[in-house]
Amino acid sequence: MKKYIIYGIGFMFSAFMYAQEVETTVEKDTTQLQEVILIGQRKLSNYRQEKTLSSVDDYLEKSNKITMIKRGNYAWEPTMNNMTSERLNVTIDGMQIFGACTDKMDPITSYVDVSNLEKVNIGSGQEGTENGHVIGGGIDLQLPQSKYYDFGFKGSADLGYETNGNYRTAGLDLEYSGNKFYINADGIYRKSDNYAAGNNQEVLYSQFEKYNVSVQSGYKLNEKHTIDANLIYDKATDVGYPALPMDVSLAEALITSLTHTYKNDSTFVKSWESKLYYNTITHIMDDSKRPDVPIRMDMPGWSDTYGFYSKVGFKENKHDFLINLNGFYNRSVAEMTMYPNDPNQPAMFMYTWPDIRTLYSGVFAKDAITLSDKSTLTASARFGFHNNTIAEQVGLESLQIFYPDLTDSKNRFLMSISADYKLKTKTYDASFGLGYGERAPSVSEGYGFFLFNSFDNYDYIGNPTLNNEKAMEVNAKANYYKKRFQIGVEASYFYIMDYIIGEIDPNLSAMTIGADGVRVYNALSYASIFDVFINASYDFTDKLSGNATLGYNYGSGSNGENLPLIKPFSYVAEIAYNLTTFNVALQLEGNGDQSRYSSYYGEDNTSAYAVLNLNLGNILYVKNNKMIFKYGVENILDANYSTYADWNKIPRQGRNFYANVSYVF
Repeated sequence: MKKYIIYGIGFMFSAFMYAQEVETTVEKDTTQLQEVILIGQRKLSNYRQEKTLSSVDDYLEKSNKITMIKRGNYAWEPTMNNMTSERLNVTIDGMQIFGACTDKMDPITSYVDVSNLEKVNIGSGQEGTENGHVIGGGIDLQLPQSKYYDFGFKGSADLGYETNGNYRTAGLDLEYSGNKFYINADGIYRKSDNYAAGNNQEVLYSQFEKYNVSVQSGYKLNEKHTIDANLIYDKATDVGYPALPMDVSLAEALITSLTHTYKNDSTFVKSWESKLYYNTITHIMDDSKRPDVPIRMDMPGWSDTYGFYSKVGFKENKHDFLINLNGFYNRSVAEMTMYPNDPNQPAMFMYTWPDIRTLYSGVFAKDAITLSDKSTLTASARFGFHNNTIAEQVGLESLQIFYPDLTDSKNRFLMSISADYKLKTKTYDASFGLGYGERAPSVSEGYGFFLFNSFDNYDYIGNPTLNNEKAMEVNAKANYYKKRFQIGVEASYFYIMDYIIGEIDPNLSAMTIGADGVRVYNALSYASIFDVFINASYDFTDKLSGNATLGYNYGSGSNGENLPLIKPFSYVAEIAYNLTTFNVALQLEGNGDQSRYSSYYGEDNTSAYAVLNLNLGNILYVKNNKMIFKYGVENILDANYSTYADWNKIPRQGRNFYANVSYVF
């Protein structure tokens, strides 16, 4: 099946040759995207950007659609539309990258930092299929665009400090840009001790240390053709996970890419962007710093991905087309070695991911049709071929204990289609969308072997015979504007067929000491998920404004049980005062009582909470340079609380004073 990758790479290089002959191009299309989060370290944001040195996780959590599951103080797992990472497609500038941890300690968002990124594109549901198949949506962490501005040399330096956890951050960014060549190098370092929850309660094993460096360079061949090369290296060590029985001694990633871009506004083909990429991840779980464990374990994991994409944008009358051909080859392997307390007993070894090779190739097409100066109809589709192969014979034989007829290879064909209608006038805008999508089971869902889940205290075994998960989706959104007032509502409903989730098998015995039993991944005939948000804002004056958001979510399965990790009633309210060089905002955020929890899947009730935050900012100009200050206090009242998304109810941070300063030169 590797011929599909070879064909794709051949197509990509033919794109380059074709672009040499035909005049062409266009800016990256975001017609279908619900939301764009700008990550501008050097900008003084007037809306909800508390810190210039916020982590990527902090930025993502500002979105209505996204909630971060926290297992510690680092590497939070994004969820969208109340669906966890298996049902999402998280990419870095269109590149597929897969974590190497069976316990989700290393989501893709943990391997980049704000210094690497320009913005985040969030596509809800089938609007997120440009880079891959999804059920819940897609998150694309976008790198900065090429910069041929001939401004010469510039740079910036950043420092940050937070009292809670003695959290230190430092960053440096250096950049040179000319007419033909540019290069940017940046680095950021973060280190935190254990943080304290409300009432000064220390949360053990919540420390971490991380640094991230990246280099981006480009050369302009002519006015239509550019070549860009990117490298990101990210390394985290001594990462504690208070909600889990193990910590992480190393989480390391190398992410590389080479991109050719062709642009020409005067021809039918407006843009052609082609990328080759490679990334590799090493992740090592470790319990050596825990004082009392039933049995010591080492759990390393590795993930390597080779891939490409080639996407072309062109216009014809009222049609705006985008076609993206992409493919990747991934190797995921994880293992566990258990060391008995009795030194006379031999160590026990097994594969928890038995060297799974995933090959994918697919094509995405989208057409945005301008019906009038007020309305647009957008239709999109993705079709793909997906193959899993078990490369490790020992792993295959282990899974054949449960699935005697299992072979080492499994082929799947996936599809996604959606349509969206948008209407925009001076006083209101509205949209309505329909979609159908499919996804393949994840490596853990299909091939995991005795993976312990501390959330419900069960071992999990994968099921390679699972059908593709399928979802029908309906979404709607409307906003009304009148002078200084704006109000909007957005809602989505997902009917998910063959919903993959772990079901208890009473005939199997747990391998993990203290586990309650074994769950095997199976599929409910269907599950339903619904969410709705109401947003409102009002400008009292040109300088004083207020905004608020209310949210409600619901999820249940065909077995009559509530789905786990469904967000309860939530709210955010903020009042802000903004001048050209100063801003201040007071924010109240909270959740209601989680009354619809899922005891069947290991949840219990989470109490309501409310947290008050204050943030301020200044800009100070020093000749031709400037200094940006952001400072404030989080959890002013020092509340001791947990949310539904805090794994095993680890408490969140108590009162925290912080200060960030950036010097731009």
